[in-house]
Amino acid sequence: MKRTQTYEAPTDPGTDGPTGADSSRLVGSDRVLAVLKELARYPEGVGLEELTQVIGSPKPTVHRALAALRRAGLAGQDTRGHYALGDEFLRMAFAHHEARPDHVRVRPILDALAQRFGETAHYAVLEGREVVYRAKVDPPSGAVRLTSTVGGRNPAHATGVGKLLLARHLETQEDVEAWIGGSALERRTPRTLCTADGLHRELQTIRERGYSLDDQENEPGVNCLALPVYATSPRAPSGAVSVSALTYRTPLSTLVEAAAEIRALLGPLGEPHR
Repeated sequence: MKRTQTYEAPTDPGTDGPTGADSSRLVGSDRVLAVLKELARYPEGVGLEELTQVIGSPKPTVHRALAALRRAGLAGQDTRGHYALGDEFLRMAFAHHEARPDHVRVRPILDALAQRFGETAHYAVLEGREVVYRAKVDPPSGAVRLTSTVGGRNPAHATGVGKLLLARHLETQEDVEAWIGGSALERRTPRTLCTADGLHRELQTIRERGYSLDDQENEPGVNCLALPVYATSPRAPSGAVSVSALTYRTPLSTLVEAAAEIRALLGPLGEPHR
């Protein structure tokens, strides 16, 4: 189906209108970039005629832009004569995406979770006996917010994200006992699991159901549900995301009912892969 969208030249931040002498036409690099962006809308390719109509520039102009993109490997042409993003563009995009810090890649997911539940979303990693919060998104303005901070730490055994990540490392009771060692586990609230036996059983449950819960174990009046994130390794989680909620506003049962929805928002980052 053809669209009637047309492009305008980009505006210069220091002016009130489009750059260039003729604001009705795309010129130079602006034209090439407009064609590149439009190609991204057609994963199965698009013909020159349709692309010309959408861009709103003369056919020879669009053709020259496509030729420049093809020379750079950023566009390709199939046997039907249709144009699509080239392998070099995809290689660059994926390489850049994979090289980005994991908390940057997770940030859009945290935004979506905070917006969906009106609660705080975290991304945390495991460091020894603690979790470190690498990213945090608060709920929309006006809602009560948690006091957690990026770079802040909490005992792993007392948090949803921490228990989720411990479950991947401590598979037996002997593992749990060795991890605890001679230092007693801190009791943050009356609900905190502080024995090797209790923590071992909890980690077994987490492995079976695929997510972790914090039922006011780290802070009274706050519960959370956590899921793993596979941002840097295809088989081992790099960290975990959580929705941390005030119990009076979002009961733990509400988060449990939404576990599949939260997993869906994680998309490929929420599943191990080969």
